[in-house]
Formats: sequence, C-alpha cells, structure tokens
Amino acid sequence: MTTITYAWSALGGDPARLARLTTVGREGALPARLPVRQLARACVGACALAAAELAAHRAGRAEVPGVLVDDGAVATAFHSERVLQVDGRAPTLFAPLSRFWRTADGSVRTHANYPHHRVRLLGALGLPADASAEDVAGRLAERSARETEEAVLGAGGLAVALRTPREWRAHPQAAEVAARPLVERARLDSAPARVLPPLDPAAAVLLPAAGLRVLDLTRVLAGPVATRTLALLGADVLRVDAPWLPELPDQHADTGFGKRSATLDLTAGRDTFEELLRTADVVVTGYRPGALDRFGLAPRALAERHPGLVVAQVSAWGGYGPWGGRRGFDSLVQVATGIAVTEGSTDRPGALPAQALDHGTGYLLAAAVLRALTEQSYDGGSRLVRLALARTAHWLTEGTGVRRADQAPEPGVIQPGGPRPTAAEGAPYAGPDAWLAETDGPLGRLRHARPAVSFAGGPTDWARPPVPWGSDPATWR
Repeated sequence: MTTITYAWSALGGDPARLARLTTVGREGALPARLPVRQLARACVGACALAAAELAAHRAGRAEVPGVLVDDGAVATAFHSERVLQVDGRAPTLFAPLSRFWRTADGSVRTHANYPHHRVRLLGALGLPADASAEDVAGRLAERSARETEEAVLGAGGLAVALRTPREWRAHPQAAEVAARPLVERARLDSAPARVLPPLDPAAAVLLPAAGLRVLDLTRVLAGPVATRTLALLGADVLRVDAPWLPELPDQHADTGFGKRSATLDLTAGRDTFEELLRTADVVVTGYRPGALDRFGLAPRALAERHPGLVVAQVSAWGGYGPWGGRRGFDSLVQVATGIAVTEGSTDRPGALPAQALDHGTGYLLAAAVLRALTEQSYDGGSRLVRLALARTAHWLTEGTGVRRADQAPEPGVIQPGGPRPTAAEGAPYAGPDAWLAETDGPLGRLRHARPAVSFAGGPTDWARPPVPWGSDPATWR
C-alpha cells in the first residue's frame, strides 16, 4: 500500500479518487534515513485531493480535477520557514537555549524560542533570567535527562530526554499513540446537512473553501500550516491570539499568507469571541489538549452552542495517555520518539531534514477539514477531526502504510490492488529555487515557498500577503 493510499484512507476518502492523482518523484528531496519524502508527498497529495474533491462537488462537476504532487514543490514547502526571507534577511529559527544538551547520563532537548518558555526553563534549573548557554550547560551536566525533563515540565517549560526507538516503544504514551488512527474523525451530533454555495464551474480559479469562515486559534507550525492552506483555497481565515502572547515575527510571516491577524482577550472579550464563533464554519485549535476548554472550546460544547461546526484540533502528544496534557513541538517529538537517534546516534542525535512532523500533520489537518466539509454537505453533523505530531511520527517510524503479511488489515484501510496514483520521475531535486516566489506586502518584500497543494483549475498563490501580527479587528469581513 502506498503512503498516499494510506493517508487518503485515514481521511475516509473514496479510493476511486486516487486515480486522479499524479506524483512527480525527485531524488534528493528531503533526504533522510526514514521515508520523509514519501510521507511529505502523501500528506500534500491527500490534501490536494481533498481540495479537488470539494471543488468538484461545489462546482457540480462529475469528475474531480486532476491533482499534481511534485516532490520539488513539497520539499520546498516543507522548508517554508527556512527559505523565507524578509527584505533579504534570513529567518531566525531557534533561540540559543533551544538545542540539545549533554546531561549526566545522556542528552536532553529544550525548546525556549518564546520568552516565557525561556524564563520557565531557567527557573526550573535554578538559574537567573540572564543566564547564559554556558550556565545552562554546566547545570544540566550535573543532572540526569529524565530528571531534567520532569523538572522543566513541572515549571511549565519544555524539555524532553533523548530516547531510542526501543525506549519510546516501551513508554505508555507510545502505546496510547499507536492505538489511535492517524486521523481521528467523529460526528458530534445530527445537525442538518451543510448547504454550500455553488461555485461557478467556468470560473478561472476554483476555490473550494470560498465563502467559509475559519477561526484560527493555533500557534507555531502545524496548525498555522493547516490554516494557511485553507486560506490558499479561499477561506476567510482570521487568526486570533492573546494580546500578551505575540507570535515570533518570522514564524508569523511564514504562516500568515492569506490570513488576517487579530488579538483578543478571550475572557474580557467573551461577547466578541462568541460573535466570531456564531458565524464561523470551522474552528482550528493548536494549543495543548484541554487548554482552551474553559472558554467553551471543547468540541462537544462548541457543537451544542453552534451546531454544524467543523472543529479541528492538533497537538504534540495527543489528547490521551500520560502525556496527553503536555506541551510539545516537532523538535521535541522527534527526540522522544527515537527519530533523533535513528537520524543520528545516541552520542550525536540527528534530526529530520525538515520539521516534517509539523508540516505533514498540518497538511493532513487541512485535508481532514476539507473532507469533513464534503461529508457534511451530504450527511450533516457537527464534525471533529484531530491529529497529533506523535501519531504522525508513529506513521513515519513504524511503516508508512505498509503492514506485515501476518497482520490483519486495519478497518477502513484500502487494500493493495486498488487504484493508485500515477507516478513519474523528474529531475533530481537541486534546491528550492524553482519553487520560490517573491511578494511585496506590509511586512516588506518576502521571498517564500510557492504553494505545494495543486489541482487543475485551483489557486497557484495566496490572495494576500501576511499582515503584521494583531493588525486586524477581531471581526469577520
């Protein structure tokens, strides 16, 4: 079974649609010991196919438009935060305290890109706010990796001990993750079928998400990649952040294409927030599980107040198991799940060639939203779709859709012999230049990755460049 077949099955897609998909392979794209290129191609391909399916449905077309997935475009898109330039300036990716450290018995990876995470990390280590990297290295050399992990977690910071693949498999969270589907999908109620305004089949560009309002309550990468993709496809995406938690500027520029950006205190501005929810079609959250429930954002609570919503959630570890409420980022998930050891060694941990867990999960999340909208148009119901970086990591490390012959087939998985994408081999990947564009906007002149999601008649670029963080009112257009 191909990786795209597996991903499309996990989304509940009709296997016959796979015949509409063509892939262009390029050696040298996303090189790694693990099959990162295949996973990335599958995530983007499934998203593009879901977009084409919804576009055909809204335009009244009997046949889904052809979908093209090019490894070059995918690899460049998976490096979007790295290839970005703002007025010729390269982005800042990781802060000085976001790195691997040697401990008394191994290694630990910390994440301190945000100022509040840096403060919590230093506090957990008993260091002052102005401590240097040398101070941190000295303190960590005296501690065990697991002790550091628990201490920093207890202080609200982010640190994960390096684990081998075998150590992760023995962890109770790994068992919880492996027991879940790649894409969790649920119908929350019996709301009537969604009536989507039809698209003009003769339009120059088909925008499958046109007219839909997406409330974006995500941060960092996976969630913003999903909502950036929905914005590409025509959705009115409004990102809302707490006024006291500004996004990192380069990160905001990279994932802000096509969106508007507002700030809102969800407690003091509760009436404004409820008005946004009242006419939203999709709500996407990317905070740790349960963090937003006190604002009435638990999926069933949302569906009760606003029947017909699509609720999409993404987290690091999943909303279950002993790590269900933990914060996390792509780099930390790679370390915990054994990927860093697989791509390097216990002495010299490595990393994937891109933040592939973030990007891949983001495209799958967008695909899940698109498929939920298509299903709603036939069957109704408020919908919940949920993904986790750790579950995507399990897919990558334990086999991208291929099962041993002695295992029973998973429910709903398309078996070998069904429709498969058409494949072609292109020139080797020589770098991102062919898939870059330049756009002028309020943030300056941006060099950025072109969209990787592509189908015949679909959009080839975002309708608007990113705007300064928090520069829009917290209202729909």
